[in-house]
Amino acid sequence: MQQPSILARPDGATIAYHHNSGKGPGVLFCGGFHSDMTGIKATTLETYCLARGQQYTRFDYQGHGASSGRFEEGTIGLWRDDMLAVFEEVTEGPQIIVGSSMGGWMALLLTLMRADRVAGLVLIAPAPDFTTELMWKDLPEEARRQIERDGLWLRPSVYDDGPYPITRDLIEESRKHLVLNHPIPFDGPVRILLGLRDEAIPVDHVLRTAEAITSDDIEITLIKNGDHRLSSPQDLDKLRAAVDALSGEF
Repeated sequence: MQQPSILARPDGATIAYHHNSGKGPGVLFCGGFHSDMTGIKATTLETYCLARGQQYTRFDYQGHGASSGRFEEGTIGLWRDDMLAVFEEVTEGPQIIVGSSMGGWMALLLTLMRADRVAGLVLIAPAPDFTTELMWKDLPEEARRQIERDGLWLRPSVYDDGPYPITRDLIEESRKHLVLNHPIPFDGPVRILLGLRDEAIPVDHVLRTAEAITSDDIEITLIKNGDHRLSSPQDLDKLRAAVDALSGEF
């Protein structure tokens, strides 16, 4: 397996990434909460872009995968800065930003900062503002009390990869980065994929996300048997098609 490249940050942190140069627009994949760049969506898109000579980049946030740091010390602001560093220092030219789950939030934060280089958005089960709008509201009362009292609660994983920590810092710091409480100025194309069997992201949340983005070129694809991961062969076909639709002449 190819070893990732390493982007050193001024504070000593290291961000692991894979980058393939090629024609533009490039594709930047932003992964989800507690996931990493070795997932099937990220690697499928890499294979797809490599085969047709399209620039492609995937990376790990701090505390994820091969990057430095501890997951429980991460915040939305920290992970946004990781993404921005990769965007600025690794990618070249206009980029299609593909955001999966929390990566959808990251994609919108990047768009707010650097819309001049965002050629389009592909949002997979996007979860902007999930810490407050979805996670916190759905937590059991005892879990909320434990987070407020102890600063940490171990959330059971539905994917059988062990419990993972939810911290008070994550919840509180995330309030500085909410995006659904104001318009998101972006006029480029947006493609959104959501599985109707997704138990994490309600359809209403995706509709609210689409409504917040000012673009008139937004298409939402609802996948009848799709779950949150959207990683079946049929789901991956739809993901490739969405990227292809925004890529122009290839």
